[in-house]
Amino acid sequence: MSAPSVAAKPSRLKIYWDFVRPFTLLPPMLGMLSGAFTAIGAEAHHNGVGFVAQLQREGLWSYLGFAGLGALMAATLNAASNVLHQLTDLQNDRINKPSRPLPAGLVTVPETIALFLVLYVIAIAAAWFLAPKGDHACFWIVVVAAIITYVYSAPPFRTKRWGALANLTIAIPRGLLLKVAGWAAVVPIWGIEPWYVGSIFFFFLLGAATTKDYSDMDGDLAAGCITLPIKYGVRKSAYMISPFFVFPWFLLPIGALVKVSGVHYSGTPVPTKSILSGNPWALVALGVLLASYGAYVAYLILKDPDALKESGENHPSWTHMYRMMMVAQVGFAVAYVLE
Repeated sequence: MSAPSVAAKPSRLKIYWDFVRPFTLLPPMLGMLSGAFTAIGAEAHHNGVGFVAQLQREGLWSYLGFAGLGALMAATLNAASNVLHQLTDLQNDRINKPSRPLPAGLVTVPETIALFLVLYVIAIAAAWFLAPKGDHACFWIVVVAAIITYVYSAPPFRTKRWGALANLTIAIPRGLLLKVAGWAAVVPIWGIEPWYVGSIFFFFLLGAATTKDYSDMDGDLAAGCITLPIKYGVRKSAYMISPFFVFPWFLLPIGALVKVSGVHYSGTPVPTKSILSGNPWALVALGVLLASYGAYVAYLILKDPDALKESGENHPSWTHMYRMMMVAQVGFAVAYVLE
């Protein structure tokens, strides 16, 4: 009679890979790449040339090198934040997600501390080299974003404990600053446009970030984290966050069609033009697509709010939130590449 098979123990590399939560790394990578391509397209429109001509004008490999390094930097920073958060959420995860590497005993606390410190150092060091025309704005944006991720997760601040403030400290680094950092990786940011673009993602995440909280209510409550679903209840909080899936995307057609005057980052006056300099019809179409997608996600949330808490690992709206982010990032890049 043959001996019973024993499941192979995963390798350390596989454990660490699962630990950084690889699915969540793609949106920040896309965010940096999209921000960079958006910035290059905006520069092309300002200079009155096409996207390809702008690449040739400033140096194809310079642009692509900055954009690629920025994408890797953003993924590394997000990985660092994920690992730190699993350490500070250990009490929560013992109830909510006991199969994760730390509560499951696959990694130790000292390993976790070493891993997130190394990842933070690598991300911040990489950001120093994202300095187009010698401008280190991207580096300082990344430093601020890293600090905010710490403020969200760790004592003495740990804003995760405080409902709306938790969402604010998610939306600033992962929404506003991510998009501006992508822009700053290739082009200086001293103008309204990169901040307007970043604000769209900020307002989206300000509400949408709550989708991760519903399946975690038991552990969050035990650990003293009073998230919106705990503070206001599942049903009321669902109605509170649903508009954030729809209305931020209206800023796309507004930005594409509303004219403003101002000064280019170089200090030269610019003629009256749209807030967003990408292809206006592509931006309008993207806004309509995302608002429609957001309305569908809001429908999923509101058709049975009480099911949000009983959704296992995460409610489908959490997955849709990440998909919406990726569609938006790709859509922005396409709108700015088009002439």
